[in-house]
Amino acid sequence: MPNGRAKALGAKEGFVKILADARTDRLLGATIIGQRAGDMIAELVLGMEFQASAEDVARTIHAHPTLAEIVKEAALAAGEGALHV
Repeated sequence: MPNGRAKALGAKEGFVKILADARTDRLLGATIIGQRAGDMIAELVLGMEFQASAEDVARTIHAHPTLAEIVKEAALAAGEGALHV
């Protein structure tokens, strides 16, 4: 619930989990459950196609307030740690 857009939508449940290689940080997969999950997965699929790292996703600008900010938080959590969770 730390996401403003999720609060506005009344979306109280859901999560994003990113799986990255421990050695290279390359994206290996993701799980997204909740409202608009289909919209959010597109960013990670594109990242996987271009062999992005979790850090690459975390450093990408995510507009505020959007649900996509949750993807950024998950990417941060795959590395140094999320900001708002």
